[in-house]
Amino acid sequence: MTIRSVILGCGGYLPERVVGNQELAERLDTSDDWISQRTGIRQRHIAADGQLTSDLAVIAAQRAIEHAGIGVDEIDLVVVATATPDNTFPATATRVQARLGMKRGAAFDVQAVCSGFIYGLSVADNFIKAGQAKTVLVIGAETFSRILDWEDRQTCVLFGDGAGAVVLRAEDTQSQGILSTHIHSDGTLYDLLYVDGGPSSTGTAGHLRMEGKEVFRHAVHRLSEVVVEALAAHQLTPRDIDWLVPHQANLRIIEGVGRKLALPAERVVVTVDRHANTSAASIPLALAEAVHDGRIKRGEMILLEALGGGLTWGAALIRW
Repeated sequence: MTIRSVILGCGGYLPERVVGNQELAERLDTSDDWISQRTGIRQRHIAADGQLTSDLAVIAAQRAIEHAGIGVDEIDLVVVATATPDNTFPATATRVQARLGMKRGAAFDVQAVCSGFIYGLSVADNFIKAGQAKTVLVIGAETFSRILDWEDRQTCVLFGDGAGAVVLRAEDTQSQGILSTHIHSDGTLYDLLYVDGGPSSTGTAGHLRMEGKEVFRHAVHRLSEVVVEALAAHQLTPRDIDWLVPHQANLRIIEGVGRKLALPAERVVVTVDRHANTSAASIPLALAEAVHDGRIKRGEMILLEALGGGLTWGAALIRW
C-alpha cells in the first residue's frame, strides 16, 4: 500500500481593488517602467478596509472545496500559511474553520512567509502519511498591504493581497499525489527580509524591510539548489517536469529557474505581472489559475518552489 496526498481541488481569491503601477507612480518617486522592468509586476490586488486575511482565506477555501467535490464535514485538518494573521492569536485557521462550518478535526497556522504554502503542504502531507488525517485543507492567505511602508518605493510596489487553497486526500496510489516536499531555512539571514515590529519587540505590527539585492542573490542560489534536490530524490531530470509553478516574487527569478530546468516559457506558470508578490498565497493562486484554465492536466509532473523571509525555502514535487 502506498498512501499519498492527492490534490482533489484548488481555488483562489483576489480582492476586488486593483492598483496599477501608474497609480503608485502618482504618489511615489517611481514609474511603471521602473517597476515592470525590474520585477515584471504591472498591478496588484489590495484588500478593502475591514477585509481580513481570514475573509480572503474562506473564499479561496470554499472554491477549493467545491472544486474537490467534497463536503466540509469530510475535512480533518485546516492548515493556514500566513505571515499576516487576523490577530496575534488565536490562529487564523480556527476562524476559517468556524466560518466554513467545520465541527471536527483541528486547525492551526504555519508561518514561513513566502515559503509558507510549501511548508503547509509538507505539514499536511506528513499528517496524511502518519495516518493522523485523511482530508486536509491547506490555505495560503495574506494581506501584505497592511505591513507595507507605502513611502518605501523599494518594497511597497512589490506586494499584493490574496489567497489560494488546495484540498488533499489520502489515497492508495502510485500514479498521483505529492511525491515529496523539501524544506530548509537559514536563520543567520534573518535580517535580509523581516518586519520591524511584533508583540514581543515593539508591541506594534511594524513594516516590511528587505535587502532586495541580497534576497535576490540567495533566491537564485537556494531555489536552484532545492530544485536539484527534489529531482534527485526521485531519480528525475528537468526533462521530466511538465510545469513549474513558482513563488511569484520577481519575473527575473522565475525565468532564471525556468532556464535552469530548460523549460520553455509556456511551461512556467506566471501570475506576478497581475498579482505581484502575495507571499504564501502566490503558489496556490498560480496553481489554481493554471488548473482551472486547463493548462495543468491529470498525470503531469508539477514542481513548486519558493523562498521567503527567515530565510526559508522549499520545493514540492507533485504528480497531478
